[in-house]
Amino acid sequence: MTRTPPQRPATGAKPTPEELAAAEGTTIEDVAAPGLRVLFCGINPGLWSGATGQHFARPGNRFWPALHRSGFTPRQLRPAEQRELIALGLGITNVVARTTAKAAELTAEEYLEGGRALEARVRRLRPRVLAVLGIGAYRAAFGRPRATVGPQPEPIGDTEVWLLPNPSGLNAHYTLDGLAAEFRTLREHLERQDQ
Repeated sequence: MTRTPPQRPATGAKPTPEELAAAEGTTIEDVAAPGLRVLFCGINPGLWSGATGQHFARPGNRFWPALHRSGFTPRQLRPAEQRELIALGLGITNVVARTTAKAAELTAEEYLEGGRALEARVRRLRPRVLAVLGIGAYRAAFGRPRATVGPQPEPIGDTEVWLLPNPSGLNAHYTLDGLAAEFRTLREHLERQDQ
């Protein structure tokens, strides 16, 4: 059973060791609404996110800089400003809701259950694109062992599915510029559709 972390001020202050420990196993609220342009989907919340209630909150996570450098946001937002994404037609959710210190702590069953829950969420919210941020998580949650970065062949209802690299600072396969380039490819795809 997961629980919601206690509310803490959005000061940007570093969570205490006690707050980080208390975040284990909590869940955080999605930043989502019906009809978004892109619903970005992380693997699961880390302890910083669980302690702050903010997605991609750990310093060193490159989600917010990549989002800005790719042109999705007019300036680099801070995790505490995550609600501003909705006005830009963007949102954030996770494959697995449970907060952990490392994604490696998640079980195969959690990924499968998370994939089913994510599919139901996407069918309900109907974003134009679901962008899953993590190749391994997508492969595990949707049973697609050969999936690679980019558009995926099978939509969820009317929603296109894209696979983007994990923006964690631990992902050494991609530089920040490389991440931003992959995000930009998705943004440019959406802009071509709008023409």
